[in-house]
Amino acid sequence: MLFEKISNYKWGNAMNDKLNKIIEKQQKQIEEPHKKEDDVVQLVGFIIGQEEYAVPILSIQEIIKPIEYTRVPSVPSYILGVFNLRGSVIPLLDLRTKFKMEPAKVTEDTRYIVMKGKDNTAGFVIDRLTEAIRIKSSKIGPPPETIHADKGMVYGIGMREDNILTILKVESLLKRDF
Repeated sequence: MLFEKISNYKWGNAMNDKLNKIIEKQQKQIEEPHKKEDDVVQLVGFIIGQEEYAVPILSIQEIIKPIEYTRVPSVPSYILGVFNLRGSVIPLLDLRTKFKMEPAKVTEDTRYIVMKGKDNTAGFVIDRLTEAIRIKSSKIGPPPETIHADKGMVYGIGMREDNILTILKVESLLKRDF
């Protein structure tokens, strides 16, 4: 009986260790989407204005159609308010306004993309989704020199056959700057 308890305890700890290692690996993939040149980075693409952007797929909690939100006073103009997502109050940000673009009306393509980071979760209004993107790490370049890579929201520039896309830093998007 005692042997069973000890072996179950050890097995449980081994499983917890494995689970923690998987979680750590996923967190590293979110923070640093590429390491090796042969690695394939998985992203989700979306359009804001005329530009295509992408974020690591592991940083996305979910993507939903627009729902009702409540305005919050005394916040920057790009913060539309908060909405209720299955009992959680989530801030809603308009990426068009945050990126200094003209606001747009909600269309049938408009979506809220809910992203999660280490400490924060927020919803972002996007004009439309494009696709799930798989791109080799070797096809991702650093942000242009005009952008402060350590301070900015741009992780890198993805080179595709027919276009380029801007890969955003989720933690920078989620950072509270107000």
